Amino acid sequence: MISHTTKIRVRYGETDKMGVVYYGAYPLYLEVARTELMRKYGIAYKNLEENGIQLPVIHLECSYIKPAFYDDIIKIKATIKELKGSKLTFEYVLLNNENQIINKSTTTLIFLNSITGKPCRPPEIINKKLSNI
Repeated sequence: MISHTTKIRVRYGETDKMGVVYYGAYPLYLEVARTELMRKYGIAYKNLEENGIQLPVIHLECSYIKPAFYDDIIKIKATIKELKGSKLTFEYVLLNNENQIINKSTTTLIFLNSITGKPCRPPEIINKKLSNI
């Protein structure tokens, strides 16, 4: 299983009037966790883009279980669930300061050829690095 845990401290601007993390901040947290997981395995989005590959999110599911608050440190465990054809699916579990699950999410991304804008197979380097899935 390919996974990585990232920590993020909640910033004031990510909260609402009640001091609770605004629901729209969670996709940004997921992006940080996903990017760090990929970087850990030697895959940088910048390199993909330089080689004509884009990796946009095409599906997001986000289940809010408990609130997070300003200045909390959130642990985000990102796991690659599946690499199938041109699609790459991640699962996330977010934990608060007390190690309670506050959010469970899933994203699906698709490999796109940046010239044609059409789905394409992942580069061979991706298949090699992520072959443990």
